[in-house]
Amino acid sequence: MADITRFNPFRGLARFDPLGRDMEDLFKGFFLTPMPLQQTGSGQIPIDVTEDEKTYKVRAEIPGFNREEISVSVNGDQVTISAETKKEREEKKGDQVVLRECYYGKQYRAFMLPQAVDDGRTSAKYANGVLELVLPKKEAGTSKKIAID
Repeated sequence: MADITRFNPFRGLARFDPLGRDMEDLFKGFFLTPMPLQQTGSGQIPIDVTEDEKTYKVRAEIPGFNREEISVSVNGDQVTISAETKKEREEKKGDQVVLRECYYGKQYRAFMLPQAVDDGRTSAKYANGVLELVLPKKEAGTSKKIAID
């Protein structure tokens, strides 16, 4: 049997709404974007992950860091990228400090892949502020630290 609802002619008068509920339904979701615009949080590394039949390729933007300050580790299907730096610069004029700039930065990103990674054949390359990882797929994996070229 079909669902039957009772017609209520006073439904629109229950609250003051000059355009009625039909106009509200018309514009519902009109101003929403099709994909959420999420900015990466403070200290979070932006990444792109692509996949083919045999490997995952990760491209991470980490500008302003040296190769030695970046750490990448793989544990099964979990990939962790972190970078930390501390730089200090000071200009003195006589005994008085004119300018002091201290910078301490730490970025971190961990994510899961759909399939485990063969940590023995992984490779990492860092150039011009971009870290590129090649992660071959594997059925089961163990944790291993990856050296960056």
